[in-house]
Amino acid sequence: QVQLVESGGGLVQPGESLTLSCSASGGIFGATGMSWYRQAPGQSREWVARITTGGSPITNYADSVKGRFTISGDDSKNTVYLQMNSLKPDDSAVYYCYAALADSWGQGIQVTVSS
Repeated sequence: QVQLVESGGGLVQPGESLTLSCSASGGIFGATGMSWYRQAPGQSREWVARITTGGSPITNYADSVKGRFTISGDDSKNTVYLQMNSLKPDDSAVYYCYAALADSWGQGIQVTVSS
């Protein structure tokens, strides 16, 4: 069973940046990709970004984060990152990484954007 562990969350002020990491216990990249989702209190889980590797990386973003967030991956480290810039209070949520090949979720990590 693939285990995913997120790190890098925390409390930041609006306009600041934060980088999340998701480390996997095994090889889970490839054509099916890795994704980040988020869930705010009282809301359903929302897809944020996706990356496929194993060649030329292909990335996709939700409209709400396009231009502010960047997803990247390191196959050699089985790690995917989410660089979040110009953070807004609406970005506050628990962020989860998801490995499509293994259908596995991380435990989630809290990101809070507040002044």
